[in-house]
Amino acid sequence: MTDTMAPELPQGLAWLNAPGGSLHEQRGRIVALAFVNAASAWCGQRLAELALLQSRYLGRLQTLVISVPRFDSERVPQRVLKQLRRQGVRFPIAHDSDWQAWQQYGITAWPTVLLIDAEGQVRHRLVGVDGLPELERGVAALCDGLQPATDDDMRIPREANPEPRLPLLFPSGLVATAERLFVADSGHHRVLECTHAGRVIRQFGMGAADFIDGDLGQAAFNNPQGLALARESLYVADAGNHALRRINLPTRMVDTLCGNGRAGRPTEGVVNHPRDVALNQPLAVAEVNNQVYLAMSGDNSIWSYGLGNRELRHRAGAGALDVRDGHARLAAFAQPVSLAPVQQVLYVCDALGSAIRCLQLNSDTVQTVTGKGPWEFGAQDGPRESARLQHPQGIALQPGSPQMWIADTGNGSLRSLRLGGGELKTIELPRPLHSPTGLAVAAGAVWIAETDAHAIVRYDIASGELSHVPIEE
Repeated sequence: MTDTMAPELPQGLAWLNAPGGSLHEQRGRIVALAFVNAASAWCGQRLAELALLQSRYLGRLQTLVISVPRFDSERVPQRVLKQLRRQGVRFPIAHDSDWQAWQQYGITAWPTVLLIDAEGQVRHRLVGVDGLPELERGVAALCDGLQPATDDDMRIPREANPEPRLPLLFPSGLVATAERLFVADSGHHRVLECTHAGRVIRQFGMGAADFIDGDLGQAAFNNPQGLALARESLYVADAGNHALRRINLPTRMVDTLCGNGRAGRPTEGVVNHPRDVALNQPLAVAEVNNQVYLAMSGDNSIWSYGLGNRELRHRAGAGALDVRDGHARLAAFAQPVSLAPVQQVLYVCDALGSAIRCLQLNSDTVQTVTGKGPWEFGAQDGPRESARLQHPQGIALQPGSPQMWIADTGNGSLRSLRLGGGELKTIELPRPLHSPTGLAVAAGAVWIAETDAHAIVRYDIASGELSHVPIEE
């Protein structure tokens, strides 16, 4: 469809946050028409790249997002909007719930970006995330031929119904101890140390997206996600910076173990210069025997960083998005987003696979605990072979018990699985959860990051009571 007139957008598209208008109304500027899935890490990375390009060519380039559902839960427009806002997306977003625009434009894969010139012709079609130089060249060539932007062109559409101003904004990763609760306040780009009652004791990170080491008030994160506590250090999967960060709790200092701020394929070996190493969207961390394990959603793999020898190693995942067992490096994950270790087993929550996997660290093998593949999901309880999840995003193990807790995000529920042959069960709650993600278990409770509600809730294991944890500064 390159060098042909772009067909007009279907009239039935619902614009979720800002008016996108018609393609005819965009004449005179370049349009990047981005077909994405809100749950996809690859799509999130492409949208982040487009955000940088749009800021560079402000007034001359306009990105319009067409969100196409993978999961049943993504047919609800508000959930899609929340998912994309979690990733910092501020472009006009249309909800293509019936795949009408997808079919009209002949799209075959996520993400796909169509570059449409000022006269309305499709000049480039870019599929996947490997073609960043091609995307940059295509945008530059089209924008450089335009007249300078006017003041009217520079105006950015205001979002309708913005997120409320609350103490938390899209919280995700959690760590709970006998007395403390650590929260990755992802949308505010910071990590909080709180009491169980919700009183904030310390804030790590200045609260603005950046990549700075130093004291707790001077350091900066960018969309921090997973957390792991080992001895006196809190490890942070700093997803927006594509970095592994460390908070020394006694000294209050933040440093970078590896990651250079850009998405890329890591290189195995000793990390002599942390900012020379590329990571690819680390979303979760876990510490086992002086090794910090990283779930890399950007390339569907598991890596480890040695705290003693500073060695970065590829542990599992061939890179393909799939649910495939076998030898660790030949196995395939489908967007790993959460990790839970016990002894020499690392459990992995595979979000797009709607599956729970396990990596045997002694034998370097991957097995599927429950789940069938990227297109098989549901809400069924029962034996692991027939039970189904929908887009789970968090797991946690109960100390001293073979019990796994699962944040079944797509179904808005808390699930439990007894390891060693038990069945998957849905916990009866007084209400559905609003996109639960991070989980932690301590002090007789499951602590839940209710991400879309910008809240933390506590589920009392003994009584079944669900209560709000009021985070107050």
